[in-house]
Amino acid sequence: MTDDRDMPSGPQDFFKMFTETGEQAVETQQELFKQMLGAGMSGGMDMNQLGAMSQTATFKTRVQSGGRISIPDAEREALDIEEGDIVQTVLVPVKRERDD
Repeated sequence: MTDDRDMPSGPQDFFKMFTETGEQAVETQQELFKQMLGAGMSGGMDMNQLGAMSQTATFKTRVQSGGRISIPDAEREALDIEEGDIVQTVLVPVKRERDD
């Protein structure tokens, strides 16, 4: 059962929680990568972890007109993503350059 105190109470709290979750995901990916390098691929690395890590990418991109975002060439090539493929995205706003 979840504790109601852990639930976001408004947009600011939700944004903070979502940002922290994104940062934790990046840290987890970095830790898995360090483990993979430390294991030297010879032992200690769970192949399920390696498989999951090889199918993900973390990158920053700018929102374009119409809400479009671009997946960088390197990530598309590494993940074998082609036009028409369906991908799942998790968006975390990083920086805003607006004159509000």
